[in-house]
Amino acid sequence: MDQNEIARRAQDYIAKENDAHFREEVETLLVAGNYKELTDRFYQNLEFGTGGLRGVIGGGYNRMNTLVVKSATQGLANYLKKALPDKARKIGEGGLSAAIAFDSRHYSPEFAEAAALIFAANGIKTYLYSSLRPTPALSFAIRHLHCDTGIVLTASHNPPQYNGYKAYWGDGAQVVPPHDKGIIAEVNAVTQIQEMTRAQALAKGLLVIIDKEVDAPYQQMVRNCLFRPELVRQKAGEVKIVYTPLHGTGAFHVEGVLGSMGLKVITVPQQREGDGDFPTVASPNPEEAAALDMAIKLGMKENADVVMATDPDADRFGIAVRSMEGEGASTRFVLVTGNQMGALLADYIFLSLKEAGRMPPHPAMVNTIVTTGMQKKVAEHYGAQCFECLTGFKWIAEVIAKCEADKSASVVFGTEESYGYLIGTEVRDKDGISAAAMTAEMTLYWRGKGKSLLDRLNELYEICGYWEETGVSKYFEGPEGSKIMAGIMENYRKNPPKMLGGIEVLRTRDLKNGADGLPPSDVLQFFLQDGTVVSARPSGTEPKIKFYASCCAALSSGGLDAAKVEAGRKLAAIKKDIQQVIG
Repeated sequence: MDQNEIARRAQDYIAKENDAHFREEVETLLVAGNYKELTDRFYQNLEFGTGGLRGVIGGGYNRMNTLVVKSATQGLANYLKKALPDKARKIGEGGLSAAIAFDSRHYSPEFAEAAALIFAANGIKTYLYSSLRPTPALSFAIRHLHCDTGIVLTASHNPPQYNGYKAYWGDGAQVVPPHDKGIIAEVNAVTQIQEMTRAQALAKGLLVIIDKEVDAPYQQMVRNCLFRPELVRQKAGEVKIVYTPLHGTGAFHVEGVLGSMGLKVITVPQQREGDGDFPTVASPNPEEAAALDMAIKLGMKENADVVMATDPDADRFGIAVRSMEGEGASTRFVLVTGNQMGALLADYIFLSLKEAGRMPPHPAMVNTIVTTGMQKKVAEHYGAQCFECLTGFKWIAEVIAKCEADKSASVVFGTEESYGYLIGTEVRDKDGISAAAMTAEMTLYWRGKGKSLLDRLNELYEICGYWEETGVSKYFEGPEGSKIMAGIMENYRKNPPKMLGGIEVLRTRDLKNGADGLPPSDVLQFFLQDGTVVSARPSGTEPKIKFYASCCAALSSGGLDAAKVEAGRKLAAIKKDIQQVIG
């Protein structure tokens, strides 16, 4: 795309963008003749993918801004009216409706209101949260208010310069086929945007502000998922929890739910309030150890049992558990990975259902194809199934919906390696609030048995073998980034490795056209001779390619320590081979 075309697109954007800040950004770049930056902002439209939008905040068609959000919402509204024509003919009661939530990121409130007013102008009654709320609360609100769609403005755990837009269907899950492709087509076809003022929308009853009328039922739902309320009432004072929302949305609900359970929750004061700059962390991501540094320091000071963290939209959840290295040793905190946490929660849920005599017929859990194989072993230990699906919680929600429809299984838990957990089925996305409540109860339960969560994890290794995972990822920014990633994947397809880390590759699974009952996806998986699985895929939300490796080492005469050494050796060798390919 030459400079003349870039300039034409920039002028077109300036004419359409009503937000002065974003408009002036582009005007300044044009005056300065900064075509390097203008090209990055206009060489393509920010793609509305199967999960919605995510990008750097700023003026331009390849950025997150008010005009792009409005256009996306108009496309979603157009699709909704075509998909549900009977409801579209009614305005207000019995007509189409939507729910919208937003997190603490820059421009999230403004983007949320802009989207709400587009819906209202299209005759779609919209329930807008009064202030920042977690993503799982949005999923719950859609189902609780019987809405037809929903949006949450968030970029999850991305750096501060990002924001995003996730679209949901009436089941409370992110959109899946055929709706995803239908919405994308409508978004790409938008030529005119219908608009309405806030005053008009409120006067016509097409904009409704919500908070406690949905907050209270959501918190009650979280409490209802717990197995041992009496244990919690009796022993809550014995566990001390330090928690950080990482400048995001989690404090209101985590403090509310855990506080109502009688648990002592100490929130990191410097990280409690929403702040889109995330000033105390390099990245607001509980997957990264550094994000929990401040909470762990407070946990040490307060002699806490567990440190908990949620990401900015409180769908991801991470913990660190206090450990004693031998009698009289100083206390330290051990980080628990997403794969380990999923195994612990699956174990606790199935165990609790079994102990209570409440195990449903055909019990099951769901995880993704890049999640540890240990969780399948845990499920099988309790006579349950573990279904696999593509990466992303919308696919977990789809499996739950299919099982409900054909009554083939009773899904009680869903999880993915990237610190996502779904307790029960009232929410159809990962839920860091419910995970925090269940983890608190689980901690109390094992404490009553004289064990920590780390002790129970070691017991599970005795049952399932020692499992360890590693990940490798690399960013490829700019216009050439997607081509480079496509080239890496294409080279793997044409020349799949015969060995990885010195271990023979027995089978390659290419999901480009679907396989083994899984829908098409740009994913390659290599199944190694020793049971290790290595997966490669470009990220669906960031300009990076991601590799996952999961391996198991049996506990032999050398015990757990020897198994850890063996697994670490294998993963290090595999990682070296991957890095030679991606540079």
